[in-house]
Amino acid sequence: MAFIKQESEDLRITEVFTLKQEDHEEQTGLMVLKEETQEFNEMEEIDQYRTQDLRTDEKSTEGDQETESKFKCCHCGKHLRHRQNLKTHMRVHTGEKPFTCKQCGKCFSRNQNLTAHMRVHTGEKDFTCQQCGKCFTRYQNLKVHMRIHTGLKPFTCPKCGKGFSQKAHVMDHMRVHTGEKPFICQKCGKSFTKKQNLHVHMRIHTGKKPYTCSECDRCFTQKSSLNCHMRTHKDLMVLKEETQELDEMEEVDQKHSLRTKKEVQETKSYMCRHCGKSFCHEKNLKIHMRVHTGEKPFTCKQCGKGFNQIQNLEVHMRTHTGEKPFICHKCGKGFKQIQNLEAHMTIHTGEKPFICYLCGKGFTQKQNLQVHMNLHTGEKRFNCQQCEKSFPVKHTLKMHMRVHTGEKPYACSGCGKAFKQKSGLYSHNKVYKH
Repeated sequence: MAFIKQESEDLRITEVFTLKQEDHEEQTGLMVLKEETQEFNEMEEIDQYRTQDLRTDEKSTEGDQETESKFKCCHCGKHLRHRQNLKTHMRVHTGEKPFTCKQCGKCFSRNQNLTAHMRVHTGEKDFTCQQCGKCFTRYQNLKVHMRIHTGLKPFTCPKCGKGFSQKAHVMDHMRVHTGEKPFICQKCGKSFTKKQNLHVHMRIHTGKKPYTCSECDRCFTQKSSLNCHMRTHKDLMVLKEETQELDEMEEVDQKHSLRTKKEVQETKSYMCRHCGKSFCHEKNLKIHMRVHTGEKPFTCKQCGKGFNQIQNLEVHMRTHTGEKPFICHKCGKGFKQIQNLEAHMTIHTGEKPFICYLCGKGFTQKQNLQVHMNLHTGEKRFNCQQCEKSFPVKHTLKMHMRVHTGEKPYACSGCGKAFKQKSGLYSHNKVYKH
């Protein structure tokens, strides 16, 4: 009987220890999941307490393994060893944040979080990356940053196998597969997979352009747009230097062609093997390849028209809905695309940011400058397959084709007479005034 009793007691101790270990692993797993799904800046304020909780659990496991957790959360069932820990934990459910930053008013549930937050104001960054010199306020942030240098991507998408350095990035990526867009613009109803994308989108409505060009003071909503714009100045500076050194037009064209090719190779490393066009990013090259393959994976459900980019489909849908979300605050005219509004605004401002480096003439739109350059080069790249006539602009070729097809898309609403060009209809209405 003594032997059976002893064996029974050993069994109970083993069960208690197993339950404690499973509970400890469950708590730790939940804690890690919570940290990795929060935004990167919030992760700075949480990790310190995760470390403290882990240390507390370790001490309890070593010194008091046979004692069960005494305090249980009635909301989520989490077990805590001390009443104070339970009291602090309850703030997760109640939303209580009694510790307030005196400088910015931000509130925290724990005093340690406030202490970590204060480094934002003091600028204290004790943890430095030995490879690039970037500094961080928390060691955990440095640890995550190091994955950039090591290439470590421990979190993998279960759908496509793509790797990520943070679990939060996997969760954002999963919305590509599910189609979920939880972040909705309250102004126009457009939805986004990421909160940051919505934040950037809102600048369209607010007009905020925080990124300014140091060369011409032109402003942009995104840093990537500014970076692309800066290449324009770099190319323009190179071209201006060349024109000063040359006396004849042939030499200008020759050196311009050679230098432009060199600049393209330096700044655009992804080249199309079909046409030689280069891109700064690999994803842009992949999208461009659809021009050659004819792939149009995005189809309009109303008219069946296909598009090679989803952005083009979204813009096209406004043809059916009649939506013009971009309004000129000067004259009230609406536009389907933000680019059209920006081009329109130059009518009011008189701005002509696109300058011909050969004759100095200015243009409101880049396309107009490109058409103008054909006057200097004499290039006519667009050929008619019916009569072999050439044109410097694709739009001009399109209008010319109506001579062969007989198409007259512009009809008078008063008498029904049709015209090949919009200017013909405009002149007709001025005469007859239906």
